[in-house]
Amino acid sequence: MDEESPDGLLFKDHDFSSDLLRQLNSLRQSRILTDVSICAGAREIPCHRNVLASSSPYFRAMFCSSFREKSEAKVQLKGIDPPTLDQIVSYVYTGEARIAADNVLPVMEAASMLQFPKLFEACSSYLQSQLAPSNCLGMIRLSEILSCETLKKKAREVALTSFPEVAASADLKELCALELRDYLGDDGLCGEEEKVFEALMVWIKHDLQARKRYMQELFKQVRLQYIHPAFFHHFIANDALLQSSPACQIILETAKRQMFSLCGTSVPDCKLLLHVPPRNSYQDFLILLGGRKDSQQTTRDVLLYSKQTGQWQSLAKLPTRLYKASAVTLHRSVYVLGGMAVSSGRSLVSHNVYIFSPKLNQWRLGEPMLVARYSHRSTAHKNFIFSIGGIGEGQELMGSMERYDSICNVWESMASMPVGVLHPAVAVKDQRLYLFGGEDIMQNPVRLIQVYHISRNSWFKMETRMIKNVCAPAVVLGERIVIVGDMKDWRMHHGATVMGNKLYVTGGRRLTTDCNIEDSASFDCYDPETDTWTSQGQLPHKLFDHACLTLHCIPRTSGLP
Repeated sequence: MDEESPDGLLFKDHDFSSDLLRQLNSLRQSRILTDVSICAGAREIPCHRNVLASSSPYFRAMFCSSFREKSEAKVQLKGIDPPTLDQIVSYVYTGEARIAADNVLPVMEAASMLQFPKLFEACSSYLQSQLAPSNCLGMIRLSEILSCETLKKKAREVALTSFPEVAASADLKELCALELRDYLGDDGLCGEEEKVFEALMVWIKHDLQARKRYMQELFKQVRLQYIHPAFFHHFIANDALLQSSPACQIILETAKRQMFSLCGTSVPDCKLLLHVPPRNSYQDFLILLGGRKDSQQTTRDVLLYSKQTGQWQSLAKLPTRLYKASAVTLHRSVYVLGGMAVSSGRSLVSHNVYIFSPKLNQWRLGEPMLVARYSHRSTAHKNFIFSIGGIGEGQELMGSMERYDSICNVWESMASMPVGVLHPAVAVKDQRLYLFGGEDIMQNPVRLIQVYHISRNSWFKMETRMIKNVCAPAVVLGERIVIVGDMKDWRMHHGATVMGNKLYVTGGRRLTTDCNIEDSASFDCYDPETDTWTSQGQLPHKLFDHACLTLHCIPRTSGLP
């Protein structure tokens, strides 16, 4: 737009520069006023020195300094082929360049050498649009050769977020040891540690004699404490190649003590493994399953809540309707144990175990419990699940406890609790399993703390007037066990779990001011640092007697959002 001023009118011809460039290109094509020929092999292109010097610092230095090319009629450009030279000259005179798969690399190399940064970045953008798991490692190497940080950053992002596919590519086998260590050790790598281990072993065995010497350093990049113990036991612990390295043997023995010992992990050499954080791709999700929905019959619904999105999502429904089952998470899976199975108007106390895979968003049958039970409690510790008490097939109150070994896939009977109770609060801390309160078969409160020493398989009990807990859960929050009963209002039959050092409480039933019982869809969070409660909104529906669990997994490699 023209601008008026006290001195007159400032005229702006916005087409002038593009018209000028077109005229200069027309002069070049007609060889009018051209004073130098740019050559690549036998190809010679007449040009104007002043146009070339104005287009890039490379040509400015060539024609405006004391280099011999300043006065030569022909200038040979080495390392550039004739079609690429045509592209470069066309870009200089038109500001346009055709970039495609068949020419992007030579054009990008020429743009780098001749100092055309915008053309260089355009080539980089094209390559970024073509990135895939099958070529990203090669693109990283190319970006390093060309010193292209934007391409390197994007290619590495694809390599890290698509790790399972990249690990299966031929390019991974061609990485040098330093490149592989940098890749496998990255916190942003989005893959399960089992895949990291498998990728490492494929790389080593690709050239065993040359690569065996790097095994110790690379094995350290596998975060063993996040590997499924069964995988470790069957595929890593006795691997002949790892056993051939004394240094790897030490790492294996340390990991074994951490994973399989029931006597704690205070051994000094365990500390190194304990303090390695999970990769950034792992996230905490909250899962609600089963329970009584909207005061109706027991539901098969499974709901997942993501802190990152603040959204609820429905997952695959429970295979059957289960009244007062128990549930735990173990090794990135959800286990639902026992319960009263309700089908076609019939009720049957179940000993079945259903296992949910977030990766597949599917349920499958696991090894059944030794005893059918419902209204029981379950908790997980190390590689074990403990199923405690409940009501049996004859509607009797049980004090028995059984333990599932996830490595051997077997259930075994353990010492029975001193006093059989229903609905106690359960928590595991410092090698001990705690049962707080509960009720007897007549629904009377039991004022007891019962403690099970896991490694000794023995119980003891403490009577206390302070405990009157019925149908309230317990969690380990920091260094404390918290029984989640009294909050902003008196509540029972609710769920509770810990995510990221905060306590989340879901649903339940509460006593109103006029002494009526009301079902709830509340979703609250307690922050121990500030000692405050905040509402997280509402559950998708009213819910009580449900399981409330935290699942720690990688969303991109699962059926999760």
